[in-house]
Amino acid sequence: MLCICGLSIPFIASAQEMATRFEKSGGTQSSPYTEVIDFYHQLDKQHGTVKIVEAGGTDTRHPLHVVYYSQDKQFDIETWKADNKVILLINNAIHPGEPDGIDASMMLLRNAATGKINMPENIVLAVIPVFNIGGALDRGSHSRANQNGPEEYGFRGSAQNLDLNRDFIKLDAKETQSLIRLFHRLDPDIFIDNHVSNGADYQHIMTLLSTQHNKLGGTMGQYLHNIFEPAIYADMKQKGYDLVPYVNHWGHTPERGWIAFHEGPRFASGFATLFQTYSFVPETHMLKPFKQRVEATYTLMTSFISLASKNAADIRRTRKAERAATADLMTLPIEWKVDTTKPDKIEFRGYKSGYKPSEVSGKPRLYYDRQQPYTTQVTFHNYYKPVLQADVPKAYVIQQGWPKVIRRLKWNGVKMQALERDTTINLSVTYIDNYETAKPYEGHYLHSKVKAHTVARQIKLLKGDYLIPTNQKAERYIVETLEPTAPDAFFAWGFFDAILQQKEGFSDYVFEDEAAELLKSTPELRRMLKEKQQADTAFAKDGEAQLEFVYQHSPYYEPVHMRYPVYKLEWQQ
Repeated sequence: MLCICGLSIPFIASAQEMATRFEKSGGTQSSPYTEVIDFYHQLDKQHGTVKIVEAGGTDTRHPLHVVYYSQDKQFDIETWKADNKVILLINNAIHPGEPDGIDASMMLLRNAATGKINMPENIVLAVIPVFNIGGALDRGSHSRANQNGPEEYGFRGSAQNLDLNRDFIKLDAKETQSLIRLFHRLDPDIFIDNHVSNGADYQHIMTLLSTQHNKLGGTMGQYLHNIFEPAIYADMKQKGYDLVPYVNHWGHTPERGWIAFHEGPRFASGFATLFQTYSFVPETHMLKPFKQRVEATYTLMTSFISLASKNAADIRRTRKAERAATADLMTLPIEWKVDTTKPDKIEFRGYKSGYKPSEVSGKPRLYYDRQQPYTTQVTFHNYYKPVLQADVPKAYVIQQGWPKVIRRLKWNGVKMQALERDTTINLSVTYIDNYETAKPYEGHYLHSKVKAHTVARQIKLLKGDYLIPTNQKAERYIVETLEPTAPDAFFAWGFFDAILQQKEGFSDYVFEDEAAELLKSTPELRRMLKEKQQADTAFAKDGEAQLEFVYQHSPYYEPVHMRYPVYKLEWQQ
């Protein structure tokens, strides 16, 4: 029996009331994509509280669907906002090999529509039945090698073979582009992205990755950490589930504790928090039977619904307060690291682990013994601190020649103003000094450890270039994508790589005479060269490097090489 909103209801519906494949199979099978969509179309036809609509395109022939549930049968977003409804956006199958949310959501919406769940009137659900449709259509039984069911499931890669839970800044996939447009239309109060975990073996069926409260910040972070998240844990415990934070341990066994997952804005939940949305990633345990995992996912979603209803006023209040506070900030953090000086202790229910010879290699291998369960207190590091902050300018300026970035800003509702005439203005200009580039990652060569310096320059702007004021709802998103040193900035994802290549050069034998004349006529350049020669012995022995040094400090050197093409209009200008 499951209890929500004061009513006890049977978990499994009768066969006459649109039983799902999960229920018919006794909890061993998950519905394929077309069956899921047909199921929701049937619900829509039979019940006025459910509506399925197309939310945009995908990289397949199928559209992205969203299924709404509204107790009063109203399906207008502006009306929901005016009536102070709490909007929960639930995403399923971002990784189709982790289908628990697909089947749990089907039963949840059916039970709500048929009255088996007494849904609160102040709650609206927006459910993505299957997000990664390409991966869902690539159905098989072996890609999740360690997972305990279902019998068949989808594949992690999308139609472009992308991991869509790394796509929320670069927006390479059409389905991600469609989802973020829907996200901004809804402006959800709570975002839930259903997953299945990898990793250690332990007793817990469900783990939960909540937005890291320090990164969420201010009023919202405090409310999440001190009130809402503890309420979720307490409600789930009452329903028979010992919830534990997502077991983010690597390289050791979990009884030694772990660090809260660092969810940057490339991830769906990290992206959502840039717009002051409470975000959660349920992660069922892969080694538990599929039936248990789906039931746990179902139960957790009912907890979110009931607690969101009871705390509706506080959820709206804290979101509004955080947006107002962010608008007044003159600096924003753009990179974080764990603060190990503030450890928490949490209860963890695990299995004793050990090592024995591998039957494959003969080398020691890790194993867990389910015959030796234990309960203990472990260290959980759930405090982060900023290690890099950015000064928030009055506005950013981006030249019109970068349409891929401009499109992504517009898709995210960023307000920008096209210049009506050519103009020259004093701006803060950033030059890239150094960076490292990784191996191919999700279709890009991701840059990291970016070093840069900023100087004041007169910049000629053209009619059609864009001014992007920071005093708007998307402020955090703007800063974290346009600051080149931010880990998930557009620069990090390679959208500005053309500035890293020098377009013009010189012929050594011709420029030698010009360089000599420059050194004679420019004492400052002569001094800089001498200081460089004295400080760097390798440089002092390298004639080509010295000639290049003179060239780069001459009028011939192209001004746009390594110049980041997003400028800052400072507050004092």
